[in-house]
Amino acid sequence: MDLKKLARFLVKAKTQTYALMNSQKIESERPLHDELEFEEDGLYYRDSYIGFFQAPGMEEVRLGKDGETIWTMAYSGGMLSEFQNDIGFAKQVFTFLKKVLGLVKEDFPFRGPKKFEEGDWSYVNEIEGDIKRFKGHEKIFFKGKEVFNQDYIGGLVILK
Repeated sequence: MDLKKLARFLVKAKTQTYALMNSQKIESERPLHDELEFEEDGLYYRDSYIGFFQAPGMEEVRLGKDGETIWTMAYSGGMLSEFQNDIGFAKQVFTFLKKVLGLVKEDFPFRGPKKFEEGDWSYVNEIEGDIKRFKGHEKIFFKGKEVFNQDYIGGLVILK
């Protein structure tokens, strides 16, 4: 697999799905999950997650819609417990998160940049590894108080 091509594809797929403020959900392969997809140049991307205040999920890249999976990323986390009953505030957090995720770059095509600030909001992302194998932890702060965090892991799929 051409890793530069994969990184370019991931950036495009991510900015055209969840990070896109009006992304369209598709028919789910998994019951009760929200799913998004993107396809281009023989590669297919699917993001599948469940929940709202806490919404674990998985992204994968396949060789075509029905082809073998070549890359995955799992993520889990969400709003901190003291904010899990405030739908309005959570929507503000997720709007900021979408903006941050839209800043994904080819050198780390997983989540957002290492740091981003805008007004009362800030985002911090600790990343280890590369596109072949990685892990990370992201946090969102509002007025200096942590309100959201999430872990993620992933990398290439190597079959027998």
